[in-house]
Amino acid sequence: MTDPLSEPSTEQSDPRYSQIDRLPTLEIARLMNEADAGVPAAVALALPAISDAIDAIADRMGGGGRLLYVGAGTSGRLAVLDASECPPTFGTDPELVQGIIAGGREALTRSVEGAEDDADAGAAALAELEVGPLDSVVGVSASGRAPFVLGALAEAGRREALTVSLSCNEDAPLSAAAQHPIEVVVGPEVVTGSTRLKAGTAQKLVLNMISTISMVRLGRTYGNKMIEMSAMNSKLASRAVRMVRDITGAGPEEAGRALAEAGGQAKVAVLMIRHNLDAEGARALLRSHGERLSDALSG
Repeated sequence: MTDPLSEPSTEQSDPRYSQIDRLPTLEIARLMNEADAGVPAAVALALPAISDAIDAIADRMGGGGRLLYVGAGTSGRLAVLDASECPPTFGTDPELVQGIIAGGREALTRSVEGAEDDADAGAAALAELEVGPLDSVVGVSASGRAPFVLGALAEAGRREALTVSLSCNEDAPLSAAAQHPIEVVVGPEVVTGSTRLKAGTAQKLVLNMISTISMVRLGRTYGNKMIEMSAMNSKLASRAVRMVRDITGAGPEEAGRALAEAGGQAKVAVLMIRHNLDAEGARALLRSHGERLSDALSG
């Protein structure tokens, strides 16, 4: 019989929840809510490690590198989700931030048997992407033991990429494989071993920080405004008009006209209005300031 103390905390059973199948719905909801409330505190304890990792990632991305997340199961789905939100939010090329999940695209919607246990497949996924020294690879695994992720991080290290791990257990094997280990220890789940719960929430919070703060460091926001977002629908188009108006003080017609001439690029429209430029002149000014709107406005 397996000694429960040898299991990672994410796999252990919490006696507080041993009778949940006999409780009223409201009481189960209350217990889950109480459990979830401890997740931000666990993340807070890891903030120094998270911050160090982000600075290292942003430095490499600033030199032309990519940010690659690697995970299995829930961790992989969260990784792909975070990566897929970067192009619409920050106007990035889809190749810049990528999520790699054990089992491939099929694993996004259903379990792929044995995929997370294949370390060679994890290494092969990184080799196929020709990971190099400018890239950053973040391995995501609640247990910190997924062989697919361990294989990917090992391959990333061999290729001299920056390696970061994100797990929810102390002294996880994944931590030993990374230059920047992040451990957010959330403890046992309400439903034993269901790491889509507290562990998944913790991973989502940290991935939010990694992608968002990296993009802030790279100048892909103006203050707290999504100045690089793609105005792909009416809601986002209206948001872009409001951003241009807020920054420049222009009226809605002038802001809308500038955005149309700028091809929907808010920061180009801002410079057109503030510096009385056409779209090409605004783009040239941006390029001369490393695409940073704040520098171009003051330059």
